[in-house]
Amino acid sequence: MTTAELIVAIVIFAIAGIGLFLGIRSFMERGFLFNNAYIYANKEERKLMDKKPYYRQTAIVFCFLSIAFVIIGISVVLKNYKIELLEIPLFIALIIYVSVSTLKINKHKK
Repeated sequence: MTTAELIVAIVIFAIAGIGLFLGIRSFMERGFLFNNAYIYANKEERKLMDKKPYYRQTAIVFCFLSIAFVIIGISVVLKNYKIELLEIPLFIALIIYVSVSTLKINKHKK
């Protein structure tokens, strides 16, 4: 493993760790809410909205992204880039989850 590959692997695993950290904090409903519904809401809407489902959705997305970065890091360390194909079902599952959970949140909101 060259020095460049080692640095890339360290950076990728660090990004995975940050994603996991943000996911855990979102599960605990702490910190900034990284969700478009919250970000684009005005101050009055933010005060009135139930943030719990948005925190949960954000936490799950960060955990999925963390897993994706771990897969990328493993493929760099093992020099086997076919491992990255595991991300395809992961991202398909993530897209389905986000779509379904957004519909559920909007359904409960009305």
